[in-house]
Amino acid sequence: MWGVGKIKANILAILSNRGSRAFYLRSSLTKSWGQDVLEGMEFSFNLLQYFEKVVSQAAEKLESVDDSFEPQMRMADERFGDFQANGALPFAKRNGLNPRDLAQSLVEKIEPSDSWETSIAGPGFINFKLKPDFFLSWLKELGDLEKTKKHLLSEAPRQIVLDFSGPNTAKQMHVGHIRSTIIGESLARLLSLQGHTVIRDNHLGDWGTQFGILLYAIKRAEVSLDELGEEPVAVLEDLYRKGNSWVKESPQALEEARQELVKLQNGDEKNYSLWQKIRDLSLGSFEQVYQLLGVRFDHAHGESFYRDQVEQVYSVLQKHGICTEDQGALVVFHPEHKRFAKQPFIVRKSDGASNYATTDLATIAYRRKEWKAEHIIYVTDGRQRDHFEQLFMTVKKWFVEEKIDCPTLSHVWFGTILGEDNKAIKTRDGQPVKLMDLLQEAIDRAKKMVEDKNPELEEDEIERRAKIIGLGAVRYADLSQDRTLDYVFSWDKMLALQGNTAPYLQYAVARIHSIFRKIGKKRSDLVDTMISPESDAEKKLARKISFFPLAIEQTTKELKPHTLCVYLYELATEFSSFYNQEKVMIDDQEVQNLRLFLCAKTQIVLELGLNILGIETLEEM
Repeated sequence: MWGVGKIKANILAILSNRGSRAFYLRSSLTKSWGQDVLEGMEFSFNLLQYFEKVVSQAAEKLESVDDSFEPQMRMADERFGDFQANGALPFAKRNGLNPRDLAQSLVEKIEPSDSWETSIAGPGFINFKLKPDFFLSWLKELGDLEKTKKHLLSEAPRQIVLDFSGPNTAKQMHVGHIRSTIIGESLARLLSLQGHTVIRDNHLGDWGTQFGILLYAIKRAEVSLDELGEEPVAVLEDLYRKGNSWVKESPQALEEARQELVKLQNGDEKNYSLWQKIRDLSLGSFEQVYQLLGVRFDHAHGESFYRDQVEQVYSVLQKHGICTEDQGALVVFHPEHKRFAKQPFIVRKSDGASNYATTDLATIAYRRKEWKAEHIIYVTDGRQRDHFEQLFMTVKKWFVEEKIDCPTLSHVWFGTILGEDNKAIKTRDGQPVKLMDLLQEAIDRAKKMVEDKNPELEEDEIERRAKIIGLGAVRYADLSQDRTLDYVFSWDKMLALQGNTAPYLQYAVARIHSIFRKIGKKRSDLVDTMISPESDAEKKLARKISFFPLAIEQTTKELKPHTLCVYLYELATEFSSFYNQEKVMIDDQEVQNLRLFLCAKTQIVLELGLNILGIETLEEM
C-alpha cells in the first residue's frame, strides 16, 4: 500500500482542467468585517489551478521565458505555505539561467494581493501562503451540499460505459468479486457526480464451453431446475464440479458434453430453455448481493447477448487484414508491439467456436453504435491486462479502417485479496470465500460492536446501524488500498474505530451531528457573522477542507478511489485534532459561529466523499 506521502505526491501533480468546473469567486464577496478579501480577483474552485494560472501569467511578462515554461504547481509543505510552484528550476536548467533569480523575477511579475504572501525557498521554489480570510471566503462559497456538488461538475460531460462486476452464471459470487463490484460502483458514483452520463453494464460470463459440461451434468443427474432448494446456484456450482470430474474421467462423457454445447449454440429448444433458467437463477442470486451492497446496473448484457454478432467480427477483421489464420484458429498479431508480435489474440478457436475475445470485440462495437459511448471503462482482475491491451489495439485498428470514432478505452485493473498466509483468501476446504458469507460476517461483527456500545437500542435500530457500519467497513477496507496492489484482509483492522477505517470516518460525522444536537442548532441555522480562522487548529482544518476538489480531481484522473480515501482520512484526523483543541460551545458568538461553520463544512465534505465510496453515515454511533 502506498504511504500517505506517496498519495500526497500524486495529488500534488499538475491537474488538468477537465475534472472540475471552473468556479469563480468575485469581488462581490463582501465580508462582515468590512473587507473584501478577494477584491479584483477571480479564481478557480480548484485553488491549485488558480495559482497555476497566476504563475503562468507572470511568466508571460518575462522576455527570458518562452511557451515551454510550466509552473509545476504542488501543494506545499504547510510550514512554508499552501501551494508551491517548482517550474523555475527545470526551466532555468534547460536554458542556462539562475533558477533562484528566475523565481525572483516571476514573483516580481505576480500581481500583488492582500490574500496571500509569496516567498522563495531552496533553488527557486515559489511558495504561496494564503491568508485566513481567503480560506474563509472560499469555504463560504463552498456552500451547502447541493452547491458543493455543482462546483464539481465537469465542463465537458461525456457518455461513459462502465463495465464492472461480471460474475459467471451458475457460480456463486465469491470474495474475489468484491473488488470489481465496489470499485466499479464508486467510480460510477464519482463520474455521475461530475455530470457524466454513466451507463452501468454487468457483462456476465453466461456463454461458453462450461455450459456444455453443466447441461450434461444436469441431464445425467436427472436434476429438475425447479427443485434446487433455497440456494440454487450452490447446487448448480456443485453439479458443474461433478460434470467436470466426469468428463475428465471419460472420453465418452467429454464428447457428450461437447454435443450438449453444440445443441445449445445451434438453438436446441430444450437446452436453450435449461440455459435460460440457469441464467435467471444466477441473476437472482447476484441481485441479492447487489441489493445488500446498494449496487445497481442499467444493463446485464452478458456474452450471450452478442453471440449473433460474432460472424460480423470475423468478417470485418478479415476484410481489413487485421487477423490471420494460424494453426486453424483466427488470430490477431500486433507486430509493432514487442510481446504481442508473437503472442496471438485468438478471436476464433481452431474448432470454429468463438470465445470471450470475440464477444468483447462485438461489445465495444455495440456500445459505440447503440450507446454512443465516448469512454468505456473496464474494472477487472489485473490478470487480464494482456487481454485488454490486445483488445484495445485490435479495436483501434478496426475502427480506423471503418472510419469509426474510437471511444477512449480504459482498463481499471486490481490486485488480489490475500489471507493472513499471503495467499488468495479461501475457506479451510480450499474454496474461495463466498461473498454473501463475507458480507454477513461483517454485519454480525458490527452488530456485536453496536450492542456492546448501545445496549439500550431497539433491535431494529441495532440491525440498521450494524448493516451500515459492517458493509461500510468492508467497502472501505478494499477501496482504501491502492487497487493495483494485493492486500491482506483483516477483520480486526476493517472494523476498528481508530485509524484508516470506515467506522473512524463514520464516527467523525456522527460526532459533528452530536455537536449540533448539543448546541441546539442545524447546519441551516448558521450565520455569516464570524471571525476568520485564528488558531492553528482552525486554520489547518480550513486548509484541509479546501483541498477537497484536488482530491476529487486526482481520483478521477487515475480512477483510484484510495486517493479519495486518503484525503477523507486526513480530513477526519484534522477534524479530530481541531475538536480536541478547540471548544465549540463558548460564549464568544463570533468564534462559536466560526467553529460551527468549520464543523458543518467538514461534515458536508465527509458525507459527500463517503457517498462517492458507497458508504452510508450515521447521526449516532
